Amino acid sequence: MAHTEFQLQRDTYGRLVLTTKNGEIHEGITPVRAFPIAAPGEGLSLVNYEGHEVAWIDQLTDLPAEIAQLIEDDLNSREFVPEIKRIVAVSSFSCPSTWQLHTDRGDAELILKGEEDIRRLSPTRLLIADANGIQFLVRDLTTLDRASRKLLDRFL
Repeated sequence: MAHTEFQLQRDTYGRLVLTTKNGEIHEGITPVRAFPIAAPGEGLSLVNYEGHEVAWIDQLTDLPAEIAQLIEDDLNSREFVPEIKRIVAVSSFSCPSTWQLHTDRGDAELILKGEEDIRRLSPTRLLIADANGIQFLVRDLTTLDRASRKLLDRFL
């Protein structure tokens, strides 16, 4: 289904409702990213409350602004992946260790259980799993300051 073949709005309970061109109504819509880290604006599925896909979106930017904003708002309310901007301190170079971070969402603390919780997504991109299940993203290692890279290198 092409993006021009539906309308999207919120109902009185704040849930997303999709209406197809032929008038079919799907309530309780949840947007799901196909590639949340590598390509967050590409390949989104809109699924109904039963988990069935009712629409596919190739590019979020292809949608009318108001529909794209509804989808982004819904995704942002469910996704929480802070981006590490600076590693301030590390309690120990053996695991478990506690990291003091500065992220795009403010200051944070990460508890690293083991080096295996640091996943390399590309040569410069990392995803680090905290002991509490929060995923922290290093979008580009080369943009981190020298001290942060030096601390991180001890675990890679």
